[in-house]
Amino acid sequence: MALMAVSLAFTLAFSAAAAQAAPPRPPAAAIASAHPLATAAGSDILRAGGNAFDAAVAVSAALAVVEPYSSGLGGGGFWLLHVADTGRDVMVDGRERAPLAATADMYLDADGDFVPERSLNGPLAAGIPGAPAALVHIAERYGRLPLAASLVPAIELARDGFEIDPVYTRLARWRRDVIAASPAAAALFLADGAVPAPGTRLRQPDLAATLLRLAREGHDGFYGGALARKLVAGVREAGGIWRLRDLAEYRVVERAPVTARFDTPTGHWRLVSAAPPSSGGVALAQMLNMLGGFDLAALDPADRAHVIIEAMRRAYRDRAVFLGDPDQVDVPVERLTHPFYAAGLMRDFRMDRATASRPPDLARPAGADTTHFSILDTHGNRVAATLSINYPFGSGFVPPGTGVLLNDEMDDFAAQPGVPNAYGLIGGAANAIAPGKRMLSSMSPTFVESDEQVVILGTPGGSRIITMVLHGILAATGLEPAAGSSAADWVAAPRFHHQYLPDEVVVEPQALSPAVRQSLERRGHALTTADRRYGNMQLVHWQRAQDRVEAASDPRGIGAAALIETIPVAGASNHWSQPQTQPLRTTP
Repeated sequence: MALMAVSLAFTLAFSAAAAQAAPPRPPAAAIASAHPLATAAGSDILRAGGNAFDAAVAVSAALAVVEPYSSGLGGGGFWLLHVADTGRDVMVDGRERAPLAATADMYLDADGDFVPERSLNGPLAAGIPGAPAALVHIAERYGRLPLAASLVPAIELARDGFEIDPVYTRLARWRRDVIAASPAAAALFLADGAVPAPGTRLRQPDLAATLLRLAREGHDGFYGGALARKLVAGVREAGGIWRLRDLAEYRVVERAPVTARFDTPTGHWRLVSAAPPSSGGVALAQMLNMLGGFDLAALDPADRAHVIIEAMRRAYRDRAVFLGDPDQVDVPVERLTHPFYAAGLMRDFRMDRATASRPPDLARPAGADTTHFSILDTHGNRVAATLSINYPFGSGFVPPGTGVLLNDEMDDFAAQPGVPNAYGLIGGAANAIAPGKRMLSSMSPTFVESDEQVVILGTPGGSRIITMVLHGILAATGLEPAAGSSAADWVAAPRFHHQYLPDEVVVEPQALSPAVRQSLERRGHALTTADRRYGNMQLVHWQRAQDRVEAASDPRGIGAAALIETIPVAGASNHWSQPQTQPLRTTP
């Protein structure tokens, strides 16, 4: 699909005195998401007087309807927020939790060997969802509109249906047998046992009813009452271990994001990214700290690729050893993200030779399909959110009468030290299964900002998420000079990836020239060409100095970017007031 990117610039007629009295505000709002219908949902909410946080609720819920292969009410995610009025950055952690009956050996057979199918397919693979709680929390704590108003677009999409796309068909074909094993899922996502053709209208009346209950009753509408009983009964009848207490005790957690500062030829930059149980912010800070020891822009392409690969390698090693749920294990974030620590990681670096990846000591005591969107409103509020149900179509299981497709995020735990999960990632004690624990994630919603610019970005892509976001940062901040100068260039640029083990560099077609590939191979790197282009980056760029906003949706996906002309309501950025454009119904 042709790249969906759009840019817009306005000249604001502020006097010099007014400009000094208040921080600059964007000339337009912007949304980039992985599906055009989700982008449209968020745009409608902004036009109705909502802020970026209301739009985030609308986009999240719409994606739960139109991208059942990527996210949903049965999954979770991280919502990174910037509140313009106070300058506060916060991460809303809506990650799934292990059921309270979970055990460290629940996916091992009688011989103690890991059985991957148990952590990927069916209700035993499902963690307790966090997405519904996050939507309620964001609407109540940060939104201006009632939750019910922001859920209207998703309710209508679920009730009236939408035409499925080729991505749906391809991924449903891959997971058809797993979906077919759940009668409620098969009735929703298949047609007489077969994968429906693109253009088929998908209606989800049970999901519409669940969204309506959430709109009317808030948190208790999903985690208590009749719906909770249906969810638990369906899971347990099919062999899962959920209990009503698991749902009743679920709460989102607000966490301080990981931050770091770094310099580039385009200025002094600040990174704001996801905190544990995401590994993204720590890994990005580590990689940027390591790369800060080199003049990347001045290096030849082969040397630059070599340095970046070696930084990736070291950050992913630490991911396996140190990172997990900070509520249950000690994660030394401050030490891991310190520039002195990064210098130590690079002490054995050689420009002429690849470093060997050897299995690390994992005895330290105690997702391919996801989705992302980026939002900026005219008040300056912003959201980067990455959401997931892990594998395409998650666990493939729907509890009857709910319409909720459950995740298979339990596979993100280290079911056995040193044994790779579905994405080839290894882990140890820090990410071992434990009751009520949040599993480690690669989801990396991120802001990077300088005095002149703000970039909001993120992407799906399982273990490759962090390195894709790194590539986006390097492009946006001028550290990869050949990447181009627009948001459209940054999201379209080809990528390469290294995750410590397996010890190989996965390269998108056209990412590295033949000469660069040969140079890397001579240094000892093993290069593998990806079967197809990967990732689906969604990016918003506010050029403060030029008073310009642009947004871009990755051409690898079917998403859409949009700019929205809205009228900010002075002094009321986080409270409901009468919309100044075409009104939206506030009761579903």
